[in-house]
Amino acid sequence: MSDYRAPVKDMRFVMDELAGFKALSQMPAYEEATPDVADAILDEAARFTSEVLAPLNRVGDKQGCRMTDNGVTTPPGWKEAYKAFCEAGWNGIVLPAEFGGQGLPDTLGVAVKEMVCSANLSFSLGPLLTTGAVEALLTCASDTLKATYLEKMITGEWTGTMNLTEPQAGSDLALIRSRAEPQADGSYKVFGQKIFITYGDHDMTDNIVHLVLARLPDAPAGVKGISMFLVPKFLVNADGSLGARNDAYCVSIEHKLGIHGSPTCVMAYGDKGGAVGYLLGEANRLVPALNLKRKDVLFTWAGAPLRGALACLGVRLFQRTADIVAAALVVLRGDRSALGADQGGGWPCWRHRAGGLGAAAVAVRSQARRSQRSRCRAHHRRPGPRHRLLYPRNRRQGWLCRPRHCAHRAILRRGSRSRLGA
Repeated sequence: MSDYRAPVKDMRFVMDELAGFKALSQMPAYEEATPDVADAILDEAARFTSEVLAPLNRVGDKQGCRMTDNGVTTPPGWKEAYKAFCEAGWNGIVLPAEFGGQGLPDTLGVAVKEMVCSANLSFSLGPLLTTGAVEALLTCASDTLKATYLEKMITGEWTGTMNLTEPQAGSDLALIRSRAEPQADGSYKVFGQKIFITYGDHDMTDNIVHLVLARLPDAPAGVKGISMFLVPKFLVNADGSLGARNDAYCVSIEHKLGIHGSPTCVMAYGDKGGAVGYLLGEANRLVPALNLKRKDVLFTWAGAPLRGALACLGVRLFQRTADIVAAALVVLRGDRSALGADQGGGWPCWRHRAGGLGAAAVAVRSQARRSQRSRCRAHHRRPGPRHRLLYPRNRRQGWLCRPRHCAHRAILRRGSRSRLGA
């Protein structure tokens, strides 16, 4: 059984002292997000994740998802946990209230999301992708599609996915072959196969809303010819009830290390005449909504390597909070002054401020190295060319140490080979 305990006090420190959460309650859109409300939400999220989600980790890893004649089944306890998750309102905590969400600020939503992901990553991927799909629909769906799908997705009655990768097209979306043929009624028939589709099929909800990338018959070559389509597992009748089964099926599931409880599916569209889909946004344009979906995925994907880099340096997550957040500010907005003159004038990461995830990791590692200097200051000496290249000189504090008996040497050696390194 997991003993996950959310670092609520550290989260509140970051929110109050660094992110200025109290000022948000002065804004008309977030006037209900008072500090007292935030305390109650974080405490309840910590209880829910530690008592409900964390204990399912072992069950999900040992038993995993299974492929049956009726589709994919999730591990024991998954359906009940998801129902409790949605009934408590966690699924729509930051989504618009007009469609059934709570409309709370992302500053609070990120803290809750961190708890859910840390307590049970396999479980968290389902709500994570649903939130991304909701944001995509809010951005580019028609009013009819919004009225049909948004409320049920925000409340958790239906889930959402994103379908990008194909057997021949991994990160290079220009190689996508899935196609969409326009129909007389304004819909489309979608054909193709997608792989590595997280929560592409499961037994937790009655319907699943797939966002699928495909090409129209007259689409230009490359990424400029990609369109996005909404393809539901079950078609929806005019009165909102579920209709016929759509031609979108899971044909097999993958087994990813560490997230066996998350159904990673191979999806086939159009094997029985074509899957009915609806265009999102403009035709032949990779809509900005795709970035909204990938943003939530990046939150989870980036968390693991960044925590790994911190662990390699001997720094726990949320420890040295001020330094870590200051480093993130350098990367996100180029604010060198955030580091302060007493912390080296911002020299570690100003060159990387336009860099993305790698730059963020460099910034965090640079800040963490400062916290380690006091442990090995006696071992400082002039380094060789390789060390000089990796770690610029700080004239006031000298060079980082390299002796074999110093624990810091092993940190530098592992860090220099890391894929997150400079």
